[in-house]
Amino acid sequence: MASELSAPPVLSTPAIYLVEHIDPAVSAAENEAQAQKRSDDELHSIYEIARTAREVQHGRWKRIALQFPDSMLGDAPWVVQTLTSELESLSEPASSVGTEGASGADGEPQVPTQPARIYILADTSYSSCCVDEIAAEHINADVVVHYGRSCLSPTSRLPVIHVFTQHALDTDAALAEFEREFPDKDSKLVLVADVTYQGHVQGLAGELHGRGYGALLSTAIVHDPMGRIPNRKITDWQGIELAEPLSSELDLKEYSVFHISSPPTALLLALSSRVKSLYILPTSAAASSAGTTNTQRLLSRRYGRLMSLATAGVIGILVNTLSISNYLASIDSIRKQIAAAGKKSYTIVVGKLNPAKLANFAEIDGWVVIGCWESSLVEDDAGFYRPVITPFELDVALANDETRVWTGEWWGGIEAVKPAPHQESEGPKPHGGGIEAQEDGGADNEAEECEDGGIDDEESEPPQFDLRTGKLISHSRPMRARTAGTEAARDGDSGEAPRTADASFASALALRPKAELAMVNGVISPGAEFLRSQRTWQGLGSDFSAEDSAVIEEGRSGVARGYTVGEDERRA
Repeated sequence: MASELSAPPVLSTPAIYLVEHIDPAVSAAENEAQAQKRSDDELHSIYEIARTAREVQHGRWKRIALQFPDSMLGDAPWVVQTLTSELESLSEPASSVGTEGASGADGEPQVPTQPARIYILADTSYSSCCVDEIAAEHINADVVVHYGRSCLSPTSRLPVIHVFTQHALDTDAALAEFEREFPDKDSKLVLVADVTYQGHVQGLAGELHGRGYGALLSTAIVHDPMGRIPNRKITDWQGIELAEPLSSELDLKEYSVFHISSPPTALLLALSSRVKSLYILPTSAAASSAGTTNTQRLLSRRYGRLMSLATAGVIGILVNTLSISNYLASIDSIRKQIAAAGKKSYTIVVGKLNPAKLANFAEIDGWVVIGCWESSLVEDDAGFYRPVITPFELDVALANDETRVWTGEWWGGIEAVKPAPHQESEGPKPHGGGIEAQEDGGADNEAEECEDGGIDDEESEPPQFDLRTGKLISHSRPMRARTAGTEAARDGDSGEAPRTADASFASALALRPKAELAMVNGVISPGAEFLRSQRTWQGLGSDFSAEDSAVIEEGRSGVARGYTVGEDERRA
């Protein structure tokens, strides 16, 4: 017989046995920093509690959202408690002056200040490097405090306080590695570090200058993703920004970069295409060994990816941000760019990307990501059903074969998206909206070419081949196909006599010489055509479309313990 319990059972796990969360999506340095136990003084310095409290009090913000990456969520309760205490201590001097019944300068009683409310944002809507304004607006936040490394993309609605969480660095080992890699002290060098190690740059630059590196340049953080070095301004070894004309005449192709900590792949590709060479100093044991990085193979792989979209007929615009200030204008520009190339575009918002989500849209031939300059690059895209590229790569893919030249440059975000030119059309726009209007504009231009003796129909256009496989592609420009229905609709809207008497604009299908094309509002829809011709399952009830109707019969009735069939009282 079991012995009686002398004490109640322990139903919770002691804190010493908690398993630390290691997120492979963040840098190894952040994972190691999270796994190591730190004292309160160290955490107070890492999370910059004092500076954050001062900025919150100066901005008079009362609803504060703290955004943490997954690797730092273990410290989130401590940060909330410590930040609350710091805010209360800062407000005590002002509140202690007025006691009960105190009045202001005008004789009216003073209203006590409401305490600030702090919220923790976890599981961000998109990438952790971007400020999650969507989640912050759910709690009606006044400000967002973003912890960890950041892409520093400008937000559209809320103010942001960036806390980069400075990490420790072995400066002696960094100096020794610098001198070993660059023994020539007259070399043109630029010292760059990840934002989490930016606090060490000034001290290292001063020490290296004292050791004889007279041509060494340093960097400082600025909110400028489109800078020559993203989010950095180039300074001298003292941290003073270079004056004109030295700053504008500086050619980074003559400089080698010494980068502290492994940069994200997007920054790696951008830097390698702008500087002479790039040397990376790893800051964690899990990172690769130090050395000069060669990204030519990676750039070649990206070029191969974008070439697969050169012959794509349907391109999906994948919205991977709702916080960057100019994302709406970038979506509109890319829509018009795709329509001008005679291709169809669909805009889709899915949150965080994964292969299972995108595989649901089998009619899409390729994707272009609308996001920040770091998150727009999908590094491990081998598992995706269709290729995923950046807006810069789309611009190269949509160029003609004669003008498409790979210069070695690369960029990941929407910051480089050119605004779409404003085009005025003489006739009214169709009912389909902005995308369909651009498609009609392309058809009008094609009609002008026909009148001038150019291309007569789609079959007369120059053939297009896939440069990777050598196969003939017949569906790369689906929106260039003109039908009698669309021409009659355009003539009817402009008040002219229709060119074909028996053309029907309201018909769902337009008869072509060799095939039928599905149309929506008189415009060819590749998505509807894919649904009509290739999908085996087209919705609930489609499995029974070929079955004959049956006579309705009365089924079982009664309670669960004994059903009756029909009018008989017998139990079934």
